Formats: sequence, structure tokens, C-alpha cells
Amino acid sequence: MKLIYDNITRTTRNQNGVDIRIPGWGDPFVVEYLDPSKASPGSYFKDIGNMLVNELGYIRNHSIRGAPYDFRKAPNENEIFFNKLKDLIEETYDNNNQTPVTLLAHSMGGPMTLIFLQRQSQKWKDKYINCLITLAAVWGGSVKALKVFAVGDDLGAYLLRQSILKDQQISSPSLGWLLPSRLFWKDTEILVQSEQKNYTLLTLQDYLVDINVPNGWEFRKDNEKYQLNFTAPGVEVHCLYGNNIGTVQRLYYKPGTSIEGSPQLISGDGDGTVNLRSLEGCKYWQNKQKRKVYSQVFSGVNHMDILKNSNVLNYIKTILKV
Repeated sequence: MKLIYDNITRTTRNQNGVDIRIPGWGDPFVVEYLDPSKASPGSYFKDIGNMLVNELGYIRNHSIRGAPYDFRKAPNENEIFFNKLKDLIEETYDNNNQTPVTLLAHSMGGPMTLIFLQRQSQKWKDKYINCLITLAAVWGGSVKALKVFAVGDDLGAYLLRQSILKDQQISSPSLGWLLPSRLFWKDTEILVQSEQKNYTLLTLQDYLVDINVPNGWEFRKDNEKYQLNFTAPGVEVHCLYGNNIGTVQRLYYKPGTSIEGSPQLISGDGDGTVNLRSLEGCKYWQNKQKRKVYSQVFSGVNHMDILKNSNVLNYIKTILKV
């Protein structure tokens, strides 16, 4: 799954002999389960899908659709996805007696959907979109992206080793896009602390070069414009997220340790993956658009459990019953 980056074209490609396709466009199954065997570690939107079908009478592939994309790639390489998503929304609207569509997005899907909505006319949004519900959206990036560049991440699966996964993860432009945003972090705030020097947003490039992942900075340059365009989506928003869970806010290298080693992770508030300031970034729009922006925090609900938390499911159910 590693990508190869070309800094002339500013794009990535799969490794030679490897062809990766995104399956099941429009089919909710491929976002309900990331693993077609339905093995529990691969369940994703499963509980939400079951609730919509069993309690609200939705029908898969008719009134519930799925919009999967290549999560390795950042917005600059997802133009086809944005175009296909517009067609899928219009098709679903027509197939359901011209009923406006509710968009439901998790994590990186939040800012991906924001970019999509920013590109549509207000007239189109008024016609086709009912509202946007986001779960744990990464509105302003996350310090955890820096941690992944440094040591990788086991994705919460204890059978996996982050040191092995790092090799693939640091080749993903989306990781550079999800580095902390200048809109949410001060230029002078220390993100990485070491005996030799401290690193802030202003010296992020130095850190990525020092830990031997210079492409991380190229990914950032290619996609920071999407992060910095934080204009309101122009639709009703329900922004749901967790808090009160230790979330990395700084990397600390103890005196005498190498910057190429493993840092200690200093925690702050968030959902275990995304910092609170980024999760609640949607509040910025509350006075920036005519449509209402609702923000609801669920204490102690982590970044993945928000997809199956009963209080979150009830909130979604209440919105869709109206």
C-alpha cells in the first residue's frame, strides 16, 4: 500500500506492479465494513447502518449510500471522488422522490466533505442537501499526524506493529494534510521538544527533515491551502465529537535520546486521536452562515467508538426522524 511520490508532478502513484482500486462505489457495505469478511476489527459504519435500516426503515443501496475514497491521498489527488460524490448525491435525491440528502462523515471525511461543499453553489446545496452530520471531524489537523511521521501507528490493533506500518503511513499525502493547522495552533507553540532544539509550526519542515521524512513537508505544501480555506459549508451542520481523553499534544525527546528514536507523548484534551481545538473547529461557523451549526460533545467517547456510541446513535436518529 506504500505510495511513491513524484515532487515534479506533485502526485503519488502505487508501487510498480501494484494496482489498488476503491471497491463498491455507492454501496454502503464498503463503508460499514472495511473488511468484506465482516471481522470485527474491520467494522466501521456498521452500527449506524443497522440503526438506519432497523429503526428508521432506510434501505441499503437506495436510501443509504456509501462514498469510499483512497484515504492515503490528500484532497489534491481526490478530484475524481469530489465529482463522483456530486453525481451520487443527485442520483440518490432523484431515486428517493427528490428528498434532500443528509451527509454523514467521520474523521478525515469531515474536511473532505467541507471541501466538496465549498465547491458547490448555494442554489445546489439548498436543493440537494438536508444537512451535514460529522463525527470526530479533523477540522484543523492533529498532533497525532506528527507522531505517526515519527514512529508510526498501530491503528489500535494490538497484532500490528507501528514500526512496520510506519513505512506505509509516511508515504500517504493525507498525513501531511492532517498536520496541525496554522488556524488552530500558534506559530510559537512547541509541538516537539528535545535537548537540541524545539520545533514549532514555523520549523515543522526542519523536524520532518531531521527524522528523515522530508516528503511529509512536500505533502503539507501541496495541501495546506485546503486547510487554510475554512469558509462555512453553507448547509446545516451537526458537529459531534468526544473529549476528556488523553490526546498527544507534544512530542518530547528526553535528554540524551536521539531525535530519530521514540519520543514520549505529552497528552492534552481530545478524543484520543484528534485534539479538542480541532474537533470543535466547526464552532467557528456559528456566526458565519445562515444555516444553523450545532455542536455536541460526548465526554469520554473516543475517536472510533463515536461510530457506535448509543448516545451518538440516538442523536443521529433524532435528526433523521424530523
